[in-house]
Amino acid sequence: MTRMTRQTVDASTRVGAGARGRTGIVHLGLGNFHRAHLAVYTALAGGGDWGIVGVANRSRTVVDAMTAQDHLYSVVTLDPAVQDVGVIDVHRRLLVAAEQPGDVLDVLADPGHRIISLTITEAGYHLDATTGELDLSSPGIADDLAARPAQGTLPSTMLGLLAYGLLRRHATGGAPVTVLSCDNLVANGDTVRRAVLGFCRAAGADAGADDAFFDWVERSVTFPNSMVDRIVPAPTETTRQTAQQVLGLEDQAAVPAERFTMWVLEDRFAAGRPTWETAGAVFSYEVGAYEMVKLRLLNAAHSLIAYLGGLDGRPTIPAARGEEFIERCTRVLLEQENLPSIDLPRGFNPKNYLEQLFDRWNNTVLGDLTSRVGSDGSTKLPQRIPAPSLRMLETGQIPRMNALTVAGWIACTVPPVGSDPGEVAAAMQEPRRESLQQAVADATSVREHVQAVLRTGVLPDELVAHTAFVDEVVTDLELIITEGVRAAAARALGE
Repeated sequence: MTRMTRQTVDASTRVGAGARGRTGIVHLGLGNFHRAHLAVYTALAGGGDWGIVGVANRSRTVVDAMTAQDHLYSVVTLDPAVQDVGVIDVHRRLLVAAEQPGDVLDVLADPGHRIISLTITEAGYHLDATTGELDLSSPGIADDLAARPAQGTLPSTMLGLLAYGLLRRHATGGAPVTVLSCDNLVANGDTVRRAVLGFCRAAGADAGADDAFFDWVERSVTFPNSMVDRIVPAPTETTRQTAQQVLGLEDQAAVPAERFTMWVLEDRFAAGRPTWETAGAVFSYEVGAYEMVKLRLLNAAHSLIAYLGGLDGRPTIPAARGEEFIERCTRVLLEQENLPSIDLPRGFNPKNYLEQLFDRWNNTVLGDLTSRVGSDGSTKLPQRIPAPSLRMLETGQIPRMNALTVAGWIACTVPPVGSDPGEVAAAMQEPRRESLQQAVADATSVREHVQAVLRTGVLPDELVAHTAFVDEVVTDLELIITEGVRAAAARALGE
């Protein structure tokens, strides 16, 4: 089978400016989501002088595959009704941060690059779960703070590279730049700004972080908030086969995605931007409201579906959502617990949005893995659980489905001794698994187990201080262990 290259792909099939024009964007995090979201919007907007330098963290897999294909790859849009395949031609250069940190710093400082965008996942920001500030003791950050690129010691984390890239940019002329987070964080622009400036203050004046640097950031660097939304599961052999059938070419970098896509962002760019609105992006100063819709409706329900589904042995989100007890729990979470906690954007229709969510979760062609959605719970749940739960607790109500979500997360990722969550749950990744296991090592009951987990700061003290919430989590976890997840769900539903 002929491999995808610039010579073998029909020019009419390619979306983007290809090799023409200059690179204007450096993107940190060359994962599937970036390639199915920001890269697609940029390609559809025409590319032009906004070609992308893509920076992978450690893995060479995607970099090698795209390099062999002249930086091309396809997005396989999966929908039960129709399947589309489009070739994206917008990346001009690819780097691997772990192998080429010096080159990464160079492109970050290059004045021709006017946007630095990021999809480094929630964990990549190294935030303290309690304060929301940069965790200076986080693995990698402490070492990066001691790095001095001018003396040959280079940072290893994406956040460290971003910070030192801005420091070098200031030292070599101070061209304005926008730092654009595309990660699923509350106020992601404000969050990355706090993390970067916190890093620079800790690195100190001898690293270049002096008053002049911070004045430059205030004048010449913007951090717009954004909300991103598209389900992008991990590629499979079926993804590659579909691309091959449609294109007649081999694509080792194909990425699948649902048809739905949404991007809402603030129009605060220090040095210009692509015309992303022509590709469907929405520029709004109600990003926070859209963000709450996504976090507390789509994301929160996604977590509940994943944990209940994982414990019920359902390998995909459609299979989990298709179980009646999971759908009922999800509707209660959305309609009774979380929706009332949101100040909705102007003109937003919540009924249509909720039905659209259930349609998206029922996309059997997409086949999003339950284990993928349930991964990284300790970084996701702090953004999804506290506010709706506290609102209810303060009025004397029990947030039963939010508590069930927390119990499900514990049962899946740090289960009490003797409890087996099953293969689907066991496949979920948890960045704090080791420290959580250490925290529960001396627990002799389910209550002590839950209290030990909650004392680690995954959820805020204000929520953990509510005995009624902790009691609900304990009861749910006890039922999951002794009678199964369906019994716990039935009790939470009042059955």
